[in-house]
Amino acid sequence: MDQTWEFILRLFISALLGGLIGLEREYRAKEAGFRTHFLVALGSSLFMIVSAYGFDGALVSERYGLDVSRVAAQVVSGIGFIGAGTIIFQKSENVVRGLTTAAGLWVTAAIGLACGGGLYVLSVAATVLVLAGLEAFNFFLHRFDKRRDNINS
Repeated sequence: MDQTWEFILRLFISALLGGLIGLEREYRAKEAGFRTHFLVALGSSLFMIVSAYGFDGALVSERYGLDVSRVAAQVVSGIGFIGAGTIIFQKSENVVRGLTTAAGLWVTAAIGLACGGGLYVLSVAATVLVLAGLEAFNFFLHRFDKRRDNINS
């Protein structure tokens, strides 16, 4: 397969997996939904591809090599700013909201980086685990709330 088509495949798979996580967040009416997760995964994947393959023609000496992990590290840092925007402390209720969404964006960026690196099986497995974890968390949270309501009644 031509390398360009391989890169396009990586972008499509990344966007698809990020979109799946985003759909779950959208369904739960959370702060960041389909479009945000879709874009985070797509962008992370593109950054990884550009980092790993975009500088093939660059002058590299033995003294100064290229380190593809540098861009990945900056994606991790940059996604922290987006995630921080979803976290809200409500002083009146003394609760923090948006942590799960921030963590979801963080792991979606990691999935995008993995797809950009061509690690499809790992990306799919991580997406399945994220969705399972979000659904399991939601299931147990509702069971716990019903039990608490029954005790208080």
